[in-house]
Amino acid sequence: MSLHPRRRAAAVQWPTILWLTVLWVLLWGDLTIANVVAGALLALAMTTALPLPPVASGGHVHPLNLIRLIAVFLKDIVVASVQVGVQAFRRRPPRSAVIGVRLRSSSDLYLTLTAELCSLVPGSIVVEAHRLTSTLYLHVLDVETTGGVEAAKQSVLDQEERVLRALASDAQLVAAGLAPRRIPEWGVGRGGGRGRGDRSGRGSGAARAAQTSREVAR
Repeated sequence: MSLHPRRRAAAVQWPTILWLTVLWVLLWGDLTIANVVAGALLALAMTTALPLPPVASGGHVHPLNLIRLIAVFLKDIVVASVQVGVQAFRRRPPRSAVIGVRLRSSSDLYLTLTAELCSLVPGSIVVEAHRLTSTLYLHVLDVETTGGVEAAKQSVLDQEERVLRALASDAQLVAAGLAPRRIPEWGVGRGGGRGRGDRSGRGSGAARAAQTSREVAR
């Protein structure tokens, strides 16, 4: 038996209510029963009065790739923080630039996640995002530190790829021009092409089909 649309929408909002309650307690800085109850009631009122539409990602969480996404993100924060700190002591002004990067996925969810992760890394911030073209415009504090404009663009695409491999389905990866997870990453070239490590099973499948055809002919 399926849930009524309103009940289904209310069920989807519970993670939002929990998250808003946690934010309320963190803002007050005091973990008490009164703060938790007040935050929960306020979150319930906000989600009831202004319900958010459910986000249909169509993907699945892949734990190993999610851990890799978090680990690389934390490393980027540390490295970028050191670079920004060093830049503060330099006499020459940084060579700033605004770059536009067109993402490979057309999903609003993955565009938003990629934009948020890029903005949280010191030295870069998303100033504009176009949903129709899936394009992010970022202000980079010093393009020379990042290795140039093209390297800065590639870092955004790499961030998007890590997000997709952590949360997207194989069909969404193929639609974005990336190889699905069943193919080893060391055998995948840029743009989703296959390298020498192609173990997709096409060769063995063709051999089995040929053998079956010979047996039928007999």
